[in-house]
Amino acid sequence: MANCARIEDNGKKRIVIIGGGFGGLELAKSLKDADVQVVLLDKQNFHTFQPLLYQVATAGLEGESIIHPFRQIFEAQPNFYFRWAEVQAIDTTTQMVETTIGLLRYDLLVMATGATTNYFGDKLMEKAALAMKNIDDALELRNTVLSNFEKALQIDDEEQLNSLMDYVIVGGGPTGVELAGALSELRKHVFPKDYKELDFIKMDIHLIQSGPQLLKGMSEEASRKAQQYLEDFGVKIWLNRRVQSYDGYTVTLDTGETLITRTLIWAAGVNGAPIAGIKPESILKGNRLQVDVYNRVIGYENIFALGDVAAMVTDENPQGHPMMAQPAIQQGKLLGKNIINLLAGKSLTPFQYHDQGAMATIGRNHAVADLKIFNKEIRTQGFRAWVIWMFIHLISIVGFRNRFVVLFNWIWSYFSFNKGIRFILGKTHENIPVEAVTQKAVI
Repeated sequence: MANCARIEDNGKKRIVIIGGGFGGLELAKSLKDADVQVVLLDKQNFHTFQPLLYQVATAGLEGESIIHPFRQIFEAQPNFYFRWAEVQAIDTTTQMVETTIGLLRYDLLVMATGATTNYFGDKLMEKAALAMKNIDDALELRNTVLSNFEKALQIDDEEQLNSLMDYVIVGGGPTGVELAGALSELRKHVFPKDYKELDFIKMDIHLIQSGPQLLKGMSEEASRKAQQYLEDFGVKIWLNRRVQSYDGYTVTLDTGETLITRTLIWAAGVNGAPIAGIKPESILKGNRLQVDVYNRVIGYENIFALGDVAAMVTDENPQGHPMMAQPAIQQGKLLGKNIINLLAGKSLTPFQYHDQGAMATIGRNHAVADLKIFNKEIRTQGFRAWVIWMFIHLISIVGFRNRFVVLFNWIWSYFSFNKGIRFILGKTHENIPVEAVTQKAVI
């Protein structure tokens, strides 16, 4: 028999939360004063502020500035327990969670496991492309970008040189748009100073979007303006095209067009990340768990789901709520109140999503924002939207130190035109080694 995780059984109802993203974090906070035992399980020991991952990937921020330890976040919450563990399966009959540190009993279980990158079944793409889902992905991308230019200094062949200097981003949502804008800033202000021997006119940034516009879900005005900004920055935008294949060197589009790059960044879609043990009829398309208006997983009385992994299908939201931070945060806060009411035998409050809008930044002084404040829609672009974007992200980061570090880096970068976190530390992503296709240059 497997060992049990060592957490004292104090006789109180045990709420086990799997995943410390936005939803799981808010739920644990909302149970601070409840007479329950709150157990958070996560395979990392820190919370990641994912909206700024792209800035870590493009040398604008240190990785440490957008993460915060769970134990520090909850150090003043006596009913909170954290275990660094990966959940492997759930036994809903015995109410046990199987983890890498042993079995753990639950009274109520909440899955806030987030999402994984969706490669639509393309195994070669999964192996060859770079994703942007966690801090390790962001650091690997940063290392890869910088190492590409170090290698480019040793290349004479024009095609091989371009393969190292060109970047293809797949997906025209906020992540893709923000990455493209950040890379264009590096190309203009930073890389020419670092790599004086390279001609950055040859560095192409391609953004591929399967639909007719960028930032699907935002207003047509925001989409059009974002495209204009990116084109002004020299980003090549490919609309109404899909990537058919990528072998680590050649990108083939469904139109038959091809691009050459050693670095393809995949920001084209995500799937929910359910845990083994949930019956298949509770899992919808996209691997999301179907939940009712109380975030309870359909088919279970004591299992709930939050955020990206949860699909609350209603007439207003036939595909479920968008897989973004705000729905997860709002669901987490309400579920905490509903759990307290549930244990007290009181009625539950159905979830109503309050859409606060969406934003995306395209670079220095350029952003688009579709905001909803007091039921009034406010659409703005340019410098004002950029300031709003910075303010909202800054106050949303967990931890005073992190906010200070991020603000300092932003101010320094703004006035110095410099992104100072240009270190190659750790893993890089290499598809086809340079020496496999061309001779090393002689120094």
